[in-house]
Amino acid sequence: MLYLASQSPRRRELLDQLGEPHRTLDVDVAEAREPGEAPDAYVARVALDKARAGFALVAGEDSARVLGADTEVVLGDEVFGKPRDADDAKAMLSRLAGREHRVVSVVWLVDASGERRATSVSTVRFDTLSESDIVAYVATGECMGKAGGYAIQGRAGAFVAHLSGSYSGVMGLPLFETSQLLRGQ
Repeated sequence: MLYLASQSPRRRELLDQLGEPHRTLDVDVAEAREPGEAPDAYVARVALDKARAGFALVAGEDSARVLGADTEVVLGDEVFGKPRDADDAKAMLSRLAGREHRVVSVVWLVDASGERRATSVSTVRFDTLSESDIVAYVATGECMGKAGGYAIQGRAGAFVAHLSGSYSGVMGLPLFETSQLLRGQ
């Protein structure tokens, strides 16, 4: 049985697109960057922590496999997590406006035979955004619970002037990389 160590509706929907029957696990993993930890290493560590925490819940089941994933918006060396509130979301979007940033998405598959990883790094460039654009977007509430304060699959898709990489990776689960991981490639 395949398990997804995430309560993210986006990740569940994306995994459904692969046609992989799965169940979800609710894991509680701290998402705090260690001092000096590189952004990509941080994303990989959190995803692995989620997969390991999930596997600990189902390790006694034959053929249990657990996917853990994390996705973060990175501008320079700064990791933009989920906004704390509307003001934080506005600040994030103001900093991303008119600029290029990376979206790092890491997926780990943990089972009795070991741990395997896939990584997707996408580059997103936002158009310039007016303060009223940002205020209107934040007022929708769509920004909350999203890395960098935006959902590319929602209204913020109109902010994206250019995307290089994985659209599904920016959403939270890179389908190509996840499919390869599940097939053992």
